[in-house]
Amino acid sequence: MENEYTIQVKDVHIRYKTVQAESIKKSLFSLRKSRMEEFEAVKGVSFNLKKGEIVGLIGRNGSGKSTMLRSIAGIFSPDEGTIDIGDHTISLLSIGVGFQKELTGKENIYLSGLLLGFSEAQIKEKYKDIVKFSGLGKFINSPVSTYSSGMYSKLAFSITAILETEIMLIDEVLSVGDIAFKKKSFAKMRELISDNDRTVMIVSHSIETVRKLCSRVIWLHDGLIRMDGPTEEVLEQYQIFMDELEPNKKKTKKEKQEEKMLATMLDDDM
Repeated sequence: MENEYTIQVKDVHIRYKTVQAESIKKSLFSLRKSRMEEFEAVKGVSFNLKKGEIVGLIGRNGSGKSTMLRSIAGIFSPDEGTIDIGDHTISLLSIGVGFQKELTGKENIYLSGLLLGFSEAQIKEKYKDIVKFSGLGKFINSPVSTYSSGMYSKLAFSITAILETEIMLIDEVLSVGDIAFKKKSFAKMRELISDNDRTVMIVSHSIETVRKLCSRVIWLHDGLIRMDGPTEEVLEQYQIFMDELEPNKKKTKKEKQEEKMLATMLDDDM
């Protein structure tokens, strides 16, 4: 019998070791070594995602969202607990993850594709589509180390968007690049996640993104699940929590502009 769940996370703990820095003066005149301290980013989290679900993962900075996503992607293993994705193909769309900067964009396309489990022939078949979608043109043959952050983001998004996997993990990248690319990437993402056979988990600070795209939301707080349920129910409680936590916080002009633009794209694409 086929497993009901595409992703199964059971009692996962993830810890980091951090260095307790000594002052420069103490370091110069002391032979003592810096202390190693352990920080638990995820503290016994459990949840399951069914095939075709689109789930938002929200929480304040430092709540464990990106750590959880990267662990599901297999970038590192949990210290305790288990993560099971069966034999499904999986991709993580996250800026700053996955590229070898000394390699060219072309070489990184092939490397990324191979790491995602695609054959060289499959990557070759999709190569032109990836380059075309990215809009990088001749820069595809330049080292990624020479790319601007916008170019880097475009390539990362294009690889994941064109080399379609059964599980997609998306970490704060739905607003990358210039306005034209934002619109194109968002339309492509809507197309990808509308596939009933694809399971998607989205990390985003944008309430509107989560509201429009997700049918379920998991709220992480200090490494624990604070709430897991229907999108509107969780977002309502999260908004109340954030308003109480930061009652006087006002959005910047840039944040308001980006939110307005995103809302327009969401409405246009519905």
